[in-house]
Amino acid sequence: MKKKGLFALILTLVVAMMVVGCSSSKDTSGNDSGGKKIKVGFAIKTQDSPYFVSLVKAVQESAKAEGWDITVLDANGNTSKEAENMETFIAQGMDLIFLDSVEPDAAVPSINKAAEAGIGVINLDSGVGEGAKDITTVYSDNKQNGRLVGLAYAKKMGDQEIKAIILSGAKGNVAGAERRTGLFAGIIEGKTGVSEEKAWELAEAFDSELLSKGKATNAEAKFTVAGQGWGAWTEEQGLTAAEDLITANRDLTTVLGENDQMLFGAMTALENAGIQGVDIVAAADGAKAAYDLIKEGKYFATGENSPYKVAQLGVKIAKEILVDGKDMWSYDDITLTEPAAVTKENVDEYYEFGF
Repeated sequence: MKKKGLFALILTLVVAMMVVGCSSSKDTSGNDSGGKKIKVGFAIKTQDSPYFVSLVKAVQESAKAEGWDITVLDANGNTSKEAENMETFIAQGMDLIFLDSVEPDAAVPSINKAAEAGIGVINLDSGVGEGAKDITTVYSDNKQNGRLVGLAYAKKMGDQEIKAIILSGAKGNVAGAERRTGLFAGIIEGKTGVSEEKAWELAEAFDSELLSKGKATNAEAKFTVAGQGWGAWTEEQGLTAAEDLITANRDLTTVLGENDQMLFGAMTALENAGIQGVDIVAAADGAKAAYDLIKEGKYFATGENSPYKVAQLGVKIAKEILVDGKDMWSYDDITLTEPAAVTKENVDEYYEFGF
């Protein structure tokens, strides 16, 4: 065979091998057939507290471990900015979007626009309103976290009266409502001995009374919430929200809260008012600063809401869809992590997953 003919044959074989090598639909790093990396976006509501900072970091680490390109855009607590961020991700042709929404109903149009563009949305940390065409919402089991903490606190208090105030994050927030209602259910169940089902019914009525009247009481449980403040999930605004409530209710036994940061603010407010001996009880969160206080006996309990566990579960679902080809519409509306009440007895078990 002539050298020219031999060269042509070799070249043909090399090209054929390259074609075969490029024919697989997915490689093990999560890239598609053209070697183009999977692109995911994360629209985060805010970065103004350690939880959200840790959630972003955890999503970035988990996505990068899969070999994906990850872009994070911060809404700074503004629904218009969040909608703009979602539009940006849609225009960029993201393969999937993670969303931690500012307000549940405001996020629905953006989620549906993404779905129309063939881009699935996985909600992390916070649920969204009715009508959203999302894949699933991944978060901690807010209801059961709150309930387990409430049960533990009811056991501590026994037959003693509970007079509390509560610090809530934002009006209409799904996760916050679930957390505080869980707390109410656990306290009522633990102090009255009713069934869990009945406790949830009574807790819903208790929460409705609180929202409409600004206070609520369950006489049988010897349980009163004398006021509700809105602390926007932050320590600074938690302090502001707690000050007037504490001044008006100096005989408190308890400050309840929907997260740890707001309760840190309440602790400062109590200290400034010269009030001691008040129990600090969070429905859910898991800041290491709270865990340290639990170890010292200065903070009763918090429910585990680990951003690391939420991120890992969210990325796991995304990988099933983007790499393994699972139908994105086959998931349940809600996907939950395992609930737990973190107290002085078990804090060491959960410490490494705190933020």
